Amino acid sequence: MQWEQLLSLRRHGDTNKRLRIEQDETRLGFEVDYDRVIFSSAFRSLQDKTQVIPLSKTSFVHTRLTHSLEVSVVGRSLGRTVGKAILEKHPQLQKVHGYHFNDFGAIVAAASLAHDIGNPPFGHSGEKAIGNYFLNGNGKRFQSKLTKKEYQDLVDFEGNANGFKILTESKNGVIGGLRLSYATLGAFMKYPKESLPKRPTKHIADKKYGVFQSDTAFFSEVVDELGLLRRGDTSNLCFNRHPLAYLVEAADDICYTIIDFEDGINLGLIEEDFALEYLIKLVKDSINTKKYNALSQASDRLAYLRSLAINTLISEASAVFLKHETAILNGKFSEALLDKSTYKAQINDIIKISVEKIYKSNEVIEKEIAGYKILSTLLDTFASAFENYQANKATHYDHLILKNFENVLSQERSEYHYLMESCSYISGLTDGNALQIFNKINGNI
Repeated sequence: MQWEQLLSLRRHGDTNKRLRIEQDETRLGFEVDYDRVIFSSAFRSLQDKTQVIPLSKTSFVHTRLTHSLEVSVVGRSLGRTVGKAILEKHPQLQKVHGYHFNDFGAIVAAASLAHDIGNPPFGHSGEKAIGNYFLNGNGKRFQSKLTKKEYQDLVDFEGNANGFKILTESKNGVIGGLRLSYATLGAFMKYPKESLPKRPTKHIADKKYGVFQSDTAFFSEVVDELGLLRRGDTSNLCFNRHPLAYLVEAADDICYTIIDFEDGINLGLIEEDFALEYLIKLVKDSINTKKYNALSQASDRLAYLRSLAINTLISEASAVFLKHETAILNGKFSEALLDKSTYKAQINDIIKISVEKIYKSNEVIEKEIAGYKILSTLLDTFASAFENYQANKATHYDHLILKNFENVLSQERSEYHYLMESCSYISGLTDGNALQIFNKINGNI
């Protein structure tokens, strides 16, 4: 892969090539990407979507929105650090093409800002609830009407693929979705593959998938423009990552490792003194003991250690990326950056505590159970209404349910199309919206 291609400013519908050297320095194309994401309704909905604790009213707890903003800040730092070194190693990028190190930061920041934009309500349990409906619930009846890959899209519903759909889908007269640069879309795609084959290798890019069958045409256009390397045979869409996707992943990993841990402390799920010891182990090489001991409030000590931990991991992830840059460009790097970190043991210790104390806490489990019931009810209601409409058997109630889908209704549409419309609509709901509609369906106004 070549950086000149990977840093493409092309957008959906472009007929002329966009050159970096001709960009308006006061409003760069990659910075426009960030603006378009942050002003989108899909991004705003993240303010009421679960990061750790579903339906929590506690002000301490991060939502998907605050998490995404923090990931974008970390991503910007990672991109700038790496970008500066890449321009020194490949001077033609700046001398001939006009790229600056801030471009790398802007691309990673925009992709990081959007990284959770496709996630349904109630966190990862929301994805599982949708998948379970089609695998084990009433949605299993649709299997015979779908291709294997279409059915896999549903039983293994994936927020990353839904995010690509949101960012790029043409509808309601809006052509090309947010029309982000292909470089930013490439950095966004942590899993540039279809839903099948499922996890064909241990490569990090095979961990999940990143494109629904409905969006493969534009996905192919993006990977061709960027020059992403194909993996496997030509019968399936499976590619190596855009190099900057490793930085987006690292920014997310850094934030959820440290910030979720901090949320657990603030919620009282993790003992404060116990937690501080683990953070100190992570930053022992950079901590200013005199400054730390002068902090009288535990909250101040926690904030200091959190800041040090994030800075430590930013430096570490950047160093790992630059050490393996050639392998990454050649498609020979198959792990997450932090899996190569010298701090891997400390990171794993912190994640292990978060799993035990936060993700498996009674509060999380109880509200995930509620999320399963809410989303499966909504999905069953919408899917049944679409099914009746397509069979020309829609009742008055079905028409009421489909009121929000009038612009996509056509009996010529496939079952897969309607099922994806149902999933996409539900994924766009906030936790509160989903609960509100659930109550209405059950007659509770």
